Amino acid sequence: MARKCFYSFHYVPDHARASQVRNIGVIEGDPPVSDNDWESVTRGGDAAIEKWINQQMNGKTCAVVLVGSGTANRKWINYEIIRAWDRGLGVVGINIHGLKNFAGEISTIGANPFDYITHSPSGKPLSTIVKLYNPGGNDSKARYNWISTYLSDAVEEAITIRGKN
Repeated sequence: MARKCFYSFHYVPDHARASQVRNIGVIEGDPPVSDNDWESVTRGGDAAIEKWINQQMNGKTCAVVLVGSGTANRKWINYEIIRAWDRGLGVVGINIHGLKNFAGEISTIGANPFDYITHSPSGKPLSTIVKLYNPGGNDSKARYNWISTYLSDAVEEAITIRGKN
């Protein structure tokens, strides 16, 4: 069964990598946002961004955080993780630093974004509950294949984990 997922990622450096993952097709995601649409949303300020994020999460069962080198501890990434968790969505992270961007470049691995979010009931970092996967493989193609093979399993596991927490 295809799940409907919200994708969270650092737009400027990672939108090409995120597009690859979103186009795999093993889960249903939110539709891609064009540069012009995103600029229009951000011009509305924080309230408009929060409203847009909340609308994009409607009807979703999981938030997939696509983690690049600069994803962790960004204001809107943190907001999306917290909002997804508070709404009862599964939350999972997938490292995408090993995928090529449009220029054919890969980047360095980033910090775990769940280290920066506190799980309120336990007082521990959310990273003690939420999984962050580092796709196997020696090159971009192998890592893409790993994500294609295991993304739906990671989403299902995230939903199960959230149900228990």
